[in-house]
Amino acid sequence: MNQIKLEQALKQFFMEDIGDNDLSSDAIFSENDRGSGVIKAKQSGVFCGENVVKTAFSMLNPNLEVHMFVKDGHELTAGEEIAVIKGSIRSILQGERVVLNLLQRMSGIATLTKQAVLTLNSTHTKICDTRKTTPGLRMFEKYAVRIGGGYNHRFGLYDGVMIKDNHIAFCGSITKAVERVRNRVGHMVKIEVEVETEEQLKEAISVHPDIIMFDNCPPEQVKKFVDMTPPDIITEASGGITLKNLADYKDTNVDFISLGFITHSAPSIDISLSFSGRNSYESF
Repeated sequence: MNQIKLEQALKQFFMEDIGDNDLSSDAIFSENDRGSGVIKAKQSGVFCGENVVKTAFSMLNPNLEVHMFVKDGHELTAGEEIAVIKGSIRSILQGERVVLNLLQRMSGIATLTKQAVLTLNSTHTKICDTRKTTPGLRMFEKYAVRIGGGYNHRFGLYDGVMIKDNHIAFCGSITKAVERVRNRVGHMVKIEVEVETEEQLKEAISVHPDIIMFDNCPPEQVKKFVDMTPPDIITEASGGITLKNLADYKDTNVDFISLGFITHSAPSIDISLSFSGRNSYESF
């Protein structure tokens, strides 16, 4: 995860949550009150967000001490301690909610991604994400996919061409769409074409894009389409694939399966911060 972008995002998140000041903590505690907070997993899952913890609390107060007990990708068990933060009580409480929200979200995505990878159980086909992410959290969510053992699709509209059904409908044909793209973008940009039928697949193959994605195709159709596609064209399957039917795609030999649900439907992992009080600081 890009450190500069991480800090920029956290600054925005803190502005949203803290605003001008923390009315509760500032009224109850002085600047000199010190204590310790322990971040703990309340359920099992794949942990993700190590650098979020370190960076967030450091930004709020560089004098806070952050001690991590686990790294990204670690398999958490319920009750396991993730980190301890020592120092200003005000600063710990100010950062608590933003940090926990991100850890819970990222760990939930990493956990679901790993479940998908294990369910597919393929040495060839890779699980990847989509652009179906939470606005403002794409960097965090796509990082979590990688921690869970998945791969990233394009990050946005700016870093790869994906000619979808609506592009084709407005343009008139796959051939015309690909030709127009090639006349406008450089040779370093990959081109992906989405197809649903055998007729569309044959047309796509004739213009030889970098990737062909089979949209909303059952496993037997994906396997047939893969066999028809030249080996130097990357293949991808997407649409209508869930954890319940994912294993059915194992023997299709498709290169990638892109799954929107690993980001847009991942349940958060329950993670909490327990604060021991003013006199707990010296015990760590």
